[in-house]
Amino acid sequence: MSIYFMPMNQNASVKKFLPLILATAIFMQMLDSTILNTSLPSIAKDLHESPLNMQNAIISYVLTLALFMPVSGFLADKFGTRKVFITSLIIFSLGSLLCALSQNLNHLVLSRVIQGVGGSLMTPVGRLALIKTFKKNELMKAMNYAIIPALIGPILGPLVGGYMVDYLSWHWIFLINLPIGLLGLLLSLKYMPDYRSQTISFDLKGFLIFASASLLLSISLEMFGATQPTTLILLIFTLGFLMIYYYYVHAKKTENPIFPLNLFQVRTFRVGILGNLATRLGISSIPLLLPLMIQIAYGQSAVISGWIVAPMALTAMLGKSFVIKILDRFGYRRTLMTNTFIIGFLIACLGIPGINTSLFWFVPIIAILGFFNSIQFTSMNTIAIADLRDSHTSSGNSLLAVNQQLAVGFGIAIGLIILKLFEDSLSITSGKIHFAFRYTFFLVGILTICTGFVFRRLHSTDGNNMKSQV
Repeated sequence: MSIYFMPMNQNASVKKFLPLILATAIFMQMLDSTILNTSLPSIAKDLHESPLNMQNAIISYVLTLALFMPVSGFLADKFGTRKVFITSLIIFSLGSLLCALSQNLNHLVLSRVIQGVGGSLMTPVGRLALIKTFKKNELMKAMNYAIIPALIGPILGPLVGGYMVDYLSWHWIFLINLPIGLLGLLLSLKYMPDYRSQTISFDLKGFLIFASASLLLSISLEMFGATQPTTLILLIFTLGFLMIYYYYVHAKKTENPIFPLNLFQVRTFRVGILGNLATRLGISSIPLLLPLMIQIAYGQSAVISGWIVAPMALTAMLGKSFVIKILDRFGYRRTLMTNTFIIGFLIACLGIPGINTSLFWFVPIIAILGFFNSIQFTSMNTIAIADLRDSHTSSGNSLLAVNQQLAVGFGIAIGLIILKLFEDSLSITSGKIHFAFRYTFFLVGILTICTGFVFRRLHSTDGNNMKSQV
């Protein structure tokens, strides 16, 4: 069993600033995952590359995240959360600087890999420190503040990227990370606690197997986004799942696997992981599908589409003020089921406006959606770790991070698959792209509503230990 200690004194200052430290890490990672999308044509022109080749700059980052996230828990246990987090922050900031200084595509791809190494450790280790620092009944409030950047990053990324490219230069989409990283570094040097395990062992074979599975699944998702041959995508996707099964066989025979199978004997963790994966399939596709529809079907600019989606970030911040009260009153089971149904209904509502309807019709829907997304993410993330023992916190937290990363990729891929199917179904859409988008929102909304039943497996009393003290 792992024994954790914290050399620095536990005090009010650490609890006050630790959520902010994690928030800076999440914000940089989420912003960097999305801000590049609107800037690729400008970067391609400056580097004298085809815009199609620029996809490598995105893929290299995503694949690095998938490869190194599984090892974040082990590194934190061995070297301490403080040292690993600060190192990852420096690596990420250095990668950002190198991206801005890149003179060609190869330099940019290599710099994105360096960024990915830092990003793969930064958020999981920061969240692990948060889980270890706060008591169960304090964790909800702390996590609630730290999770906001995960909600606003995908929304603000394309908008900020569009403005920076139009009015400054593409270099600033990477340079913006430097002051944020410096703030996180200064706070971490003073307030980041140092947890580590006295008893550690590293399952190298298990890591290689699981990392291979994550890598193959991520490659298949990115290849779909780049419209590669379907047979090849399905082959790589199937290999990814076969590697997951191989890991299952390996873990049954290994004394200390990197992700112990008895993690899944904890019902709240099992439901939290599955719920994260299932509900994010619909939620993750919206920041991509709605701006695409506004630009392609309505013929508006990227900046206009960014402003239409922006209210989601504001209401997400508002939602954090209510989530604790809602969970204290209704419990996790009722909250997560009802909240998922509401989110699915709102996604379906995005398909109601016709081609001649004012774009402002989308604003109240997307604003309300941001509010309920805030409740959803905070609730899912905290119920997943509610009943984990201390010895399983590191591995459980790492697996949750990997699961979320893959869930976002799956969500985007599934949204694009459904859109493509409707686009090719001339008998349904009559060749009108707007109808393809509308029907996609309807179907994604219905699927999201169905995922709400995953949370029926929770008991009405689950998560009571996470409730705040009155």
